[in-house]
Amino acid sequence: MEKNQGHILLVEDDESLASLVKDYFQRQGFQVTVEGHGNNAVELIEKKQPDLVLLDIMLPGKNGLDICRELRTKSDIPVVMLTARTDDIDQIVGLEVGADDYICKPVQPRLLLAKVTALLRRSNATQVQHLEISGTKVSIGSLEINKAKQEVFIGGQLVEFTTNELELLYQFVTNADEILTRDDLLNNLRGFGYDGLDRTVDMLVSKLRKKLGDDSAKPQKIKTVWKKGYIFVSDVWL
Repeated sequence: MEKNQGHILLVEDDESLASLVKDYFQRQGFQVTVEGHGNNAVELIEKKQPDLVLLDIMLPGKNGLDICRELRTKSDIPVVMLTARTDDIDQIVGLEVGADDYICKPVQPRLLLAKVTALLRRSNATQVQHLEISGTKVSIGSLEINKAKQEVFIGGQLVEFTTNELELLYQFVTNADEILTRDDLLNNLRGFGYDGLDRTVDMLVSKLRKKLGDDSAKPQKIKTVWKKGYIFVSDVWL
């Protein structure tokens, strides 16, 4: 991976985990700043102006949810919440207060890297002028996704999507007009890359095309890029 991938600010009081994440991301070419106390987080974020924040929920001083809520009154900086709980409560509340994504502990560095990379691409996707992103909501033309509520609307009509279908569609839309490899897509869904045999992504894309009203024989909304992957075409939604 190329150097100068971006600046990440990690708010985490577990020193061993913070050191692991910092070392891993620095090897991938990122600059990493670590803060261990919740009360210092917002001020440091405003001072350092990082590209993305990794934010633990359980912290001394202010907790991660309060920090994220405060950040959202001032900034749209991408935020990934770190939670030690495996149930949905922290994840749902985190998304509701404005987090862009979450990851459960113990942290899998490769999965975390995939989420961070996807979010950084998404934050740069404002170059797609008609793509609107607000917290966990994203819309492009007649298509709207609310990730926190797990809802998809097409032309104002609610359409049922499974969790994996919605996750994949969200990844496509927030990276509109960019080629995403099967490795990119599977990493975000499962936390591991494409082994050359897994057909999960291809099957999900087929289902997405049906629900989006795309022509499976000659798709225009999610196109196959030979030997590379897939691309979500934004212009067809305008």
